Amino acid sequence: MHRREFLTMGASASAAALAPHWLWAQAAATKPDRAAQMRAAAANTPIRTTKLYDNLYLLQGAGGNMAVQTGPEGKLLIDSSFATAVPRLREAIAALGNDPADALINTHWHIDHTDGNEGMHAAGFQIIAHQMTRERLAKPAEMKLLGLSLPAYPDAALPVITFDSAMHAWHNGDSIDLVHFEPAHTDTDIYIHFHNADVIHAGDVWFNGFYPFIDEGTGGSIGGTIRADEKILAIAGPNTKIIPGHGPLGTRAELQQFRDMLSGVRDRVAGLKQSGLTEQETIAKKPIAEFDPVWNKSGGSTDMFVGIVYRTV
Repeated sequence: MHRREFLTMGASASAAALAPHWLWAQAAATKPDRAAQMRAAAANTPIRTTKLYDNLYLLQGAGGNMAVQTGPEGKLLIDSSFATAVPRLREAIAALGNDPADALINTHWHIDHTDGNEGMHAAGFQIIAHQMTRERLAKPAEMKLLGLSLPAYPDAALPVITFDSAMHAWHNGDSIDLVHFEPAHTDTDIYIHFHNADVIHAGDVWFNGFYPFIDEGTGGSIGGTIRADEKILAIAGPNTKIIPGHGPLGTRAELQQFRDMLSGVRDRVAGLKQSGLTEQETIAKKPIAEFDPVWNKSGGSTDMFVGIVYRTV
């Protein structure tokens, strides 16, 4: 698909959000407004820029990890953080040169990756995502485990170019694949592969260095997340730079460690479930305690994660 088609085809074709220090906290009887909390934090969180390739950069601040490709065909942005982070995001992007705004790709529907869509659309970015991301954003949504209740987003925040399984483009001298996973972290997840730069943005199928959040309410499962990571491992080389949804820039070897941890957790929990233990009995067994020193860096409870694994195994 040439760039013109890429941008004109029809719809057929964590200092803040999800930060480990509160992600696994047990839900209180009366939950605070999590969305307001995250947006407030995002308003004051600086954005750090790291060069990955001649014209490709990692942006890290509030919400999920972002990336920007620059060049004469226009800037290509991956994910948009929170609405309150948009002014800082626009400043960070402007510092990378005078190329015009072009396209914004959403890795999935979650608030910490899409809340800035409307603001970035106003800055000239045309939004691209999987079809299910548009459908999720276009209607009210809940993430009960995190205490989030979200209204439908306005039309200006919605993807205007969508695809079902995969999409390919040539942009600013690189060959780019956008590929949908089967339901993994959610039912909307995609990865973005920059072939020449040898960079993959994995989205939230990878939380680098800590236990992930898996959104069972929108199709996520432990098995689906493992399969998604295996899909990335199959195309990544030893020198490929892999951008996780959260956490530091990573390597194939680090993603392999994450996948192996998920597999071990799944097997432990599945074995207890198959033996007849209830969810609460399984949690009480502390089945993943041996993984905690490496993967529970926040020092919080892992009970929520074990519960998600139990229900989706």
